[in-house]
Amino acid sequence: MPAELKSGEIRLQASVLKALAHPARLRLVRLLSKKELCVCELRDAVGGDISTVSLHLLRLKRAGLVSARRQGNWMYYSLKCRCVPQFLSCIGRVARSASARKG
Repeated sequence: MPAELKSGEIRLQASVLKALAHPARLRLVRLLSKKELCVCELRDAVGGDISTVSLHLLRLKRAGLVSARRQGNWMYYSLKCRCVPQFLSCIGRVARSASARKG
């Protein structure tokens, strides 16, 4: 079986896609594609309380999408893989195309 079709690899890919499958997490990834941000800056940008934003960031971190570093009392997050924004742009084109076909 080709490596790209191995079930373990597919499960890992599905895990990453599940981590992205929430509007708030997609917003966080878009923001982090521009620069490293403090959790407080991310909270201000996406709204909600800091604990909810932190849980979203934890989900993204566990999926391998973001990395975190502590500086003083704050956690700073950055996008781990620079190809993610291009992937999201592609998904956006697919979604717009599907929407245009429906309407």
